[in-house]
Amino acid sequence: MLTIGRLAATAGVTVRTVRHYHHVGLLPEPDRDASGYRRYSAQAAVDLIRIRTLADAGVPLSRIDALLHAQPTEFAAAITDIDAELQRKIDQLTEYRSRIAELDSGESLVLPPEVVAILNRMRGLGIGEQRVLLERDSWILLQALDPDAVPQRIHEKNAEFDDPETTRLYLAVDHSATWDPHDPRLDQLIDDLDAWEIAHERDPGRQTTRTLISSRISESSPSWQRIVDALTHRAEQRRHLNPD
Repeated sequence: MLTIGRLAATAGVTVRTVRHYHHVGLLPEPDRDASGYRRYSAQAAVDLIRIRTLADAGVPLSRIDALLHAQPTEFAAAITDIDAELQRKIDQLTEYRSRIAELDSGESLVLPPEVVAILNRMRGLGIGEQRVLLERDSWILLQALDPDAVPQRIHEKNAEFDDPETTRLYLAVDHSATWDPHDPRLDQLIDDLDAWEIAHERDPGRQTTRTLISSRISESSPSWQRIVDALTHRAEQRRHLNPD
């Protein structure tokens, strides 16, 4: 026979918890023996462990009381249902954890996986995070304003990074972000970008080199703004010389 202290220790609860279960009627309180102590049977220990386990699993005390008096088959069926509910909660919490982890990267919340893959590809190529985040913002705007254009642009973007020369220009433009707008190195870069544009001007569905530095992106760097202005001016000159 067990004292209340040993009973509580056996079930891993406090004496106060045992007394609470007495108070709500979940665990019968035995009579005192000749020495004035309440002595608990092994069945009381089994019942207390059941009560504690079910309570820890979130089962309401009112349902626990019914389960303690249920037939074995009914008890087993109830345990199966409780286990299924716990699994549902685990799956839900796992999903919440995944979604919370994604909060650190806003792109995964609003952009298709194919676009996120492009952004990660840019990072893998060594393109700076400033440029990647500006690219991300451009994709978010494109998806909001013209979602039907996103699949084609994904294809075009991957094709650009499949081309070594285009990739080289992306990296060169990225490195120039912190240059002084009068840095002589920009002259060569502008020439390279202009040559690329001329070489690809007849490509179907082509993007001009100015898409390497969109107006949204050029605002963040004076050197990028100089590149955009120079390329725009050269393109206009060619149109005037060759209006057809």
